[in-house]
Amino acid sequence: MQYTILIHESDEGFAARTDPRQQENYWGGTMRYLKALKDAGVFVGGAGLQPPSMATTLRFEQGKHLVQDGPYADTKEQLGGLFIVNVPDLDTALEWAARFPQRPGLVIEVRPNLPND
Repeated sequence: MQYTILIHESDEGFAARTDPRQQENYWGGTMRYLKALKDAGVFVGGAGLQPPSMATTLRFEQGKHLVQDGPYADTKEQLGGLFIVNVPDLDTALEWAARFPQRPGLVIEVRPNLPND
């Protein structure tokens, strides 16, 4: 079964991506995690996302499309990326999610994917 591991980052997490003093640690941990997923044969796909300031939100109200700059939710943590894994069950997906490098303000959500058939 496929699960998506959603990585929600704080502003500090997004800043670490480009801070020369934190960049190596940030990306090094993430790339080691990705390698472990691939080596285990459970990686299906994924993507890192640009910061929330780069988001554009499309809303539908009274039959009209409203386009707004910025993320959908105005919260402390924003979606920073995702990994899709193919594992036998939720417990295994949670085990993989728990292996993601820990950072302050990090929230990880695991959600089953809808079937593709």
